[in-house]
Amino acid sequence: MEQKEVFSGKTVEDAVETGLKELGVAREEVDVEVLEEGKKKLFGSVPAQVKLTLKPQKTDGERAVAFLEGLFELLDIEAVPTLREEDEKIVVDLATAEPSKGLIGRRGELIDAIQTLAGAVANIGRRDYKRVVVDCANYREDREETLRHVAEKLAQKAVRLGKKVRLEPMNPYERRIIHSALVDNPDVTTKSEGKEPARFVVIIPNNLKPYEKRDRYNKDRGNRGGDRYNKDRGNRNGDRRGYGDRKPYQGRELPAEGTPQSSGTSLKRGGSGSGYKKGGFSGFFGTYLGNSREGAETETANDAPDTETTPESEE
Repeated sequence: MEQKEVFSGKTVEDAVETGLKELGVAREEVDVEVLEEGKKKLFGSVPAQVKLTLKPQKTDGERAVAFLEGLFELLDIEAVPTLREEDEKIVVDLATAEPSKGLIGRRGELIDAIQTLAGAVANIGRRDYKRVVVDCANYREDREETLRHVAEKLAQKAVRLGKKVRLEPMNPYERRIIHSALVDNPDVTTKSEGKEPARFVVIIPNNLKPYEKRDRYNKDRGNRGGDRYNKDRGNRNGDRRGYGDRKPYQGRELPAEGTPQSSGTSLKRGGSGSGYKKGGFSGFFGTYLGNSREGAETETANDAPDTETTPESEE
């Protein structure tokens, strides 16, 4: 039943504000009809008058449909939402002329996101949450059938191996399908683990085998403390050299002092003792790079000891 009221004020806006406060509604929830603009006369004035009519209240499902219409318009998606059911749960069907895969997304990621938004809008102001399902091209029914088939198959595998079987991460709606598919199975139980959005279902068989830690050293390699070292490797303390033994170091004979080979080591022979020790520079430093004759002549003139002048050097 529509409720109509007439309100007055100095201006139209004052009259509208007065009416909204008395009715306790928002501006978008009423239709405004201006009856009198309001005029100033020589003596006094005529107040403005408006009539506010409450718009019909939309149901939860209708609000969800209206939201999706605006969402698709903003996203430039050609899809028409239609309210199919609104009793125990709200079901909205999406009709699109384009391929449905573009609206469903990979593994239903896009349509699941649309469903989450629609559910949030439909449950505004509600104390008890009402489930909202958004479907396209019968995707939900096909997906549910696939999940039930996978659940039964993995339950058989868990019983056959005696081990837990972990499924891929799923949203709450799909996890609920797995739980309901195996709730009457006498051989397994199910539980959810992890945190959103990576929460997953684990199938636990009733014949779960205890965990056995394998000894990777003993399996197929003999005894860990004995035969492992003797098998195909000889006796550790017998004819083969032990791991702690060292080969004798073959000392090398160092070059004589003052030669180019000895200068790179920066070693010099001690005055009294034998051997070499760290010390002074003997003429060269590291590896000589370059082949400049001018550099060689300069080095010979400055560093070489005095020798007899040869006819070639005089030229």
